[in-house]
Amino acid sequence: MRLLAVLLLLLAAAGGLHHWAGNRAPELLPDDPRHLTGDKGIVMLAAEWCGYCRKQQGDFERASVRYRVLDIDTPDGERAMRALGARGVPVTVIGQDVVRGYDTASLDARLAPLGYRVY
Repeated sequence: MRLLAVLLLLLAAAGGLHHWAGNRAPELLPDDPRHLTGDKGIVMLAAEWCGYCRKQQGDFERASVRYRVLDIDTPDGERAMRALGARGVPVTVIGQDVVRGYDTASLDARLAPLGYRVY
């Protein structure tokens, strides 16, 4: 019973620590593409063989979105994927926000404040 109480106290303390840490800006790894985006830049991690990547790139081209592509099949792209902990593509970094997958609602919510009408 005492062990259970200690474990519960540790979990509660960890939750408080997590909450405190959550209020700070995340510490970025050196290869994290958020270093490249600042507040308004856009970087898309993609692959030539990915159909959703091609679709999103087409959407961006039609809407004249200014963005940079990092091919995950290159060393820079591979390191960026690892830094974000991403497992699939597309991954789009808009400012400091990360959108995983071809998620048009999330992309739209982050692109509209930048003046882009994509979706």
